[in-house]
Amino acid sequence: MITSRNPGLEDLTDTRAIPRRSVGQTLLASGTVLALFVLVLFFFAMRPDVFLSFTNVRNILYQVAILAIIAGAQTIVMVVGDFDLSVAATSALAGAVAASLMLSGVPISIAILAALIVGLLIGLANGLLIAYLNLSAFVATLATLTSVTGLAFLVTEGTTLFNLPTEFNNLGQGRFLQIPLPVFIAIGISLILWFVLRFTTLGRRWYATGGNVEVSRLSGINVQRARLLAFTVAGLVSAIGGVLLAARLGSASAVQGEDNLLFSVAAVFLGMTIVRSGAANLVGTMVGVAIIGVMSNGLNILGVNAYVQQVVTGLIIIAAVTLSSFKSRGR
Repeated sequence: MITSRNPGLEDLTDTRAIPRRSVGQTLLASGTVLALFVLVLFFFAMRPDVFLSFTNVRNILYQVAILAIIAGAQTIVMVVGDFDLSVAATSALAGAVAASLMLSGVPISIAILAALIVGLLIGLANGLLIAYLNLSAFVATLATLTSVTGLAFLVTEGTTLFNLPTEFNNLGQGRFLQIPLPVFIAIGISLILWFVLRFTTLGRRWYATGGNVEVSRLSGINVQRARLLAFTVAGLVSAIGGVLLAARLGSASAVQGEDNLLFSVAAVFLGMTIVRSGAANLVGTMVGVAIIGVMSNGLNILGVNAYVQQVVTGLIIIAAVTLSSFKSRGR
């Protein structure tokens, strides 16, 4: 006797065979996004008259715009499985170079271009040291951090450079539709980086390299070139952030935006908990940036001491790294 199989029952059986995620796994995957909503609700409940007002939301976006750019640079490097301690120092040097050149009479466009080239060269140097000389990313970028900070002090002569051209300051202080220009620039850069990581061959090679270097090499990927490009792009993007920060503040110094290093690391690690693979990803990083921005702004509104905010930031980094390690074990 010939029996026929019911396609509907077969599909149902296959669906039931797929392992279901536990409640803990679901919470782990959505914990970062949930934390963002909880923070928003908490600060709104504490100060409903201020926190979600248009002015304050605009302030949050303005505050995190530069961090979003720096965190984007850090994301690229962490996608390939490396780490860059020099992103904040690179941004400070780029801002200092642009400011110094403009104060010397160099046209604004040339000064900005020179600053971006400086960032690109720093990233290139990092890539050469790590990809081709096989130095540890931590050691190489720590050395670069020290050297670049020294260069920034030399450029600024240990002082704060100010009285920058108004046209330059407008890049960081101007508004379009009542929204600060750095917000639009940060969104544009983030979209470009997301597109590269998500839809291009280069992005897939970066992810493959970060997943398994040896397998990537055996599959024909030039791992050294991929890592070199990642650090070079990170240096360029960091320089953009530094130039915008100088324009926003109307000044430049050797230690400008130094907190962005730790904040960018925290944002990337927070973002790594969103995806099942536990890999660095730009969307997750932006959620992490939002968490840091909301937390900082909310604590300021509540009058919490700045030193307490540093303690909270450290705890967030610990929690993010812990959650990320749990994700990696569960793969």
